[in-house]
Amino acid sequence: MKTKNLFTIVMLFIGAYIFAQNAEDKKIIRDAEQSKAAFIEANPKMQDYFDDAKAYAIFPNVGKGAIIIGAASGNGAVYERGVLVGMANMKQLDIGAQIGGKAYSEVIFFKTDKAVQKFMDDDFQFGSNVSAIAVDHAPPSLDISYNDGVAVFTLQKEGLMAEVSVGGQRFDFEEFD
Repeated sequence: MKTKNLFTIVMLFIGAYIFAQNAEDKKIIRDAEQSKAAFIEANPKMQDYFDDAKAYAIFPNVGKGAIIIGAASGNGAVYERGVLVGMANMKQLDIGAQIGGKAYSEVIFFKTDKAVQKFMDDDFQFGSNVSAIAVDHAPPSLDISYNDGVAVFTLQKEGLMAEVSVGGQRFDFEEFD
């Protein structure tokens, strides 16, 4: 009898965990769709990037804080040829003259199959040599070239931060079954 009760309790916890995770994923996906619309509203040329990319990852709610050492984190949805294929998370660590906090959205476009595969193999990270284009401050033409098959854009949401820093971002991808 005790084994049956223990099994039932374990199954309830597993079911609750799966439901909570799916609810969180659904919220991230909904937020990612809203962020995509916000990027395009901020600069309609963004639509071309969404249409032309082999894949893209949208991190709708990235939070960053810093006092000399900075850290950022966010979860996102990953689309391949416009179809949702998985979820990803991003972690960032940097150091330099920086103070404050901010929230922003980030979208990463992958132009080549090699760049897509590298991201999906969890072998993808940015060093200090990759910079993102701020869409809300970008020129109307928004013509930038891809760097190793990757282009990155951010859209400020709120907060205030002053920074001159170096660091990097690391990504983990989880494909849907």
